[in-house]
Amino acid sequence: MILGRKPVFILILTLCWTLSQSGNRLLLAFQSPALAQNDILDTVAGLGLEEQYLLLDKGLQFRITENVNALYNFEFEKAERGFKVMEYQYPEHPLPYFLQGLSTWWKIAPDIENKRYDDLFLKQMDVVIDKAKNLLDEEPDNKEASFFLAGAYGFQGRLLSERKSWTKATFAGKNALKYLKQSKGEEELNPELLLGDALFNYFSVWIPENYPILKPVVALFPKGDKELGLEQLEDVAKNAFYARVEAQYFLFRLYASEERQPYKALAITDYLHHKFPNNPYFHRSYARHLYTVGRMMESKEQSEEILRRIEENWTGYEANSGRYAAFYLAQYYDRINDRSSAKKYYQQTLSYGEESESQESGYYLFSLIALGKMANEENNKAQSKEYFKKVKKYAKRKHPAHKEAREYIKKNKL
Repeated sequence: MILGRKPVFILILTLCWTLSQSGNRLLLAFQSPALAQNDILDTVAGLGLEEQYLLLDKGLQFRITENVNALYNFEFEKAERGFKVMEYQYPEHPLPYFLQGLSTWWKIAPDIENKRYDDLFLKQMDVVIDKAKNLLDEEPDNKEASFFLAGAYGFQGRLLSERKSWTKATFAGKNALKYLKQSKGEEELNPELLLGDALFNYFSVWIPENYPILKPVVALFPKGDKELGLEQLEDVAKNAFYARVEAQYFLFRLYASEERQPYKALAITDYLHHKFPNNPYFHRSYARHLYTVGRMMESKEQSEEILRRIEENWTGYEANSGRYAAFYLAQYYDRINDRSSAKKYYQQTLSYGEESESQESGYYLFSLIALGKMANEENNKAQSKEYFKKVKKYAKRKHPAHKEAREYIKKNKL
């Protein structure tokens, strides 16, 4: 039963996610201040580890700074050129292949339902796995090789779970856990290992709180601490060498949803959007958090910019981001009682929602409700009824939109 397996798999998924982000951290060194970067590199050089592991190669890190920044700013061609040069220089090392895979991952990230890059991404992670296993065969205690294996399997597990390939995802998750354990134990490699600890501390408590059926499963793992997890994430976000941006990514998501601290989420997305202004995921998150805290005019401006970029075919700006932006604009005009403009953007939300096959999303459903109410107030009961029928069609019965639709239909005899 998929429904039965999916909640259980959330635990494995969370761990896979943690691992995939652990892999991601190697990209993020270049977001930290230069002084911190030099301090850490001097430390690892003093330990004699820089010569042992390519991840700690100071010269290489500075050479690819521009390419890494290009990746996060969605300048993929520029980023991938640099990674291809690395591939030529280090053909037997997993690092350049991992970077190529991360570039593909960020092409998937803005619209996780888009399967266009799935095969390429999974093949790229397979190459990383092969290269890392070769290193491990030559040197069984190679922590760097285990690090890449954990990251590659973790990324595969997450994508496969999104595609509901539960058996394959479970296999990937188990492998990720196996190699995560092998990659630990050399803490002086970098301070970024705290990111994995932070996420485990938080989610090992969050999972049984939200899925009580998983308590026996979680009991098999070490006990977590949500508050400590948040503190560790804050520590990584402020002081880390590799994992700074990734910690910020997790923090703004947790502050926005689980922790209900929207102003903290906004501060982080403000930074990320301005640091990487062409990243559509950070852009729409910034617009969303402006909307959440009531800064409607600023949210309107960012949303208009998102829609403009979609029209101009900017890289990564597509229907999913358009669905967000159109809804925020509809809400803005609804609040100032500009019904014509509000209706236009609610309808645009529906169009983008259908294009991205997101009819079960809240933005799509509440746009239907808003349009249904407008149609009823304009005495177009037939059209109003059609909008509310769609709400009942796409929303689960326990969804607030379904309840609101039922009550409105009953009250207005539609």
